[in-house]
Amino acid sequence: MPEPSGAVGALGTPGPAPGEEIDLATLGARIRHARQARGLTLADLAQTVDRAPSLLSQIENGRKEPRLALLSAIARALDVTVADLMRAEPPSRRAALEIALAQAQARPLYAGLGLPEVRPSAKLPTEALEALVGLHAEVGRLASVRSATPEEARRANAELRLHMRARHNYFADVEQLASRISAAVGHTGGPLTERGVSAVTAHLGFTLHRVADLPRATRSVTDLRNRRIYLPMAADGGHDPRTILLQTLGHFALSHTEPTGYADFLRQRVEANYFAAALMMPERPAVDFLKQAKAAKALAIDDLRDVFAVSYETAAHRFTNLATEHLGLPVHFMRVGEDGVIYKAYENDDVTFPTDVTGAIEGQIVCRNWASRRVFHSPDRYATHYQYTDMGRGTYWCTTHVERTGSGDFAIDVGVPFAHVKWFQGRETTVRATSTCPDPVCCRRPPADLADRWAEHAWPSARAHSHLLAAIPPGTFPGVDDTEVYEFLDRHGVEA
Repeated sequence: MPEPSGAVGALGTPGPAPGEEIDLATLGARIRHARQARGLTLADLAQTVDRAPSLLSQIENGRKEPRLALLSAIARALDVTVADLMRAEPPSRRAALEIALAQAQARPLYAGLGLPEVRPSAKLPTEALEALVGLHAEVGRLASVRSATPEEARRANAELRLHMRARHNYFADVEQLASRISAAVGHTGGPLTERGVSAVTAHLGFTLHRVADLPRATRSVTDLRNRRIYLPMAADGGHDPRTILLQTLGHFALSHTEPTGYADFLRQRVEANYFAAALMMPERPAVDFLKQAKAAKALAIDDLRDVFAVSYETAAHRFTNLATEHLGLPVHFMRVGEDGVIYKAYENDDVTFPTDVTGAIEGQIVCRNWASRRVFHSPDRYATHYQYTDMGRGTYWCTTHVERTGSGDFAIDVGVPFAHVKWFQGRETTVRATSTCPDPVCCRRPPADLADRWAEHAWPSARAHSHLLAAIPPGTFPGVDDTEVYEFLDRHGVEA
């Protein structure tokens, strides 16, 4: 696509686009570069444009923004255009390094170290500049990784969810990669067997080894030198061992590198999870099955689960990957704890999720009238629960299933707007509820008679949700102790 032309500045030249800020450091570097290219000193240029050399020095060092009339005069004196001076890219590699160093030294992180400022004079070798800028970048990366807070994690989750929504939670590049691998190992449909998983492992150049002493903070450890993947002897917490292995393989199939921060770690995890699901439930057979079910007006997460022999949650996730892209269905998804806390959520159907000030949904309490809460009070909580919920912006239908895990029971909830319920099994349910959340009258405020009896006589001791409130564990891979991993690999390693 052609770049936008921008606004017209002095001399009929294009300037920055409306709303675009001028980078003073780059502007100053371009002026200095053009001045030195013409063999002029600061005093020479100052005399030509009738300004003090000290003012021009401030401009060249990025400390002062010139007025447009002065910038035009400087451009004429240097025989360049204003557009040349205002280009976004530095004039040379050396200038880019000098700007990067100045910016790094101006950040609070460096100021807090109490170290002197290094001025990039002409005597400072370019190699030294490269090293200083590289060190600053690494210090910044490590600080970002190690100081992630719950608020940062929630913001990262919110930003990632917006990205997923924009693409209907459908990742075409991951689908294509998974399809090629499925074809290579002969998996054309139905459940992916243990033999099929082994074939995928071998296809990607790894061998699998089960051990009893895997570090507690890990679900798998990979020895990249010897292409060995270590898994625990038995699945922990109800996780499907196939899924854990395929997620691990996904990082390498997708060419992931060490995450640069929590947001990057989160993105990689989502992509690896998607990759695993796309292998266990390949796109073409899954879409064919769903299209046939839609034509018969018999869509059901339960059936998708059974056809591919996966967990209900995996089937529900996979349904959200494919439903909008291939079936034209807007959907929402939630994983909710028995206490009403949202652990995972996604929507592109405008359902009103509760959010905090950062826009994050995770950690919020879902309305007690929604299906994901009411399912826990069903006579048979482990049977699939169907429900219509009347909300302010319309009526939504949900299919909800409770899965038991080592961490407790969780409701897996998939819903659609009323206009699309005609394609689903369970649409005939008579279970109905009304939600006016976030209005506190809906379910946040206790009934008046209860409040009258107990408001002055109750003192609950709250159980903190440590996974949501604690600082994000430090490390490139949050919570993982590198020493434990390296000691583990020493015990199991083989010579290269």
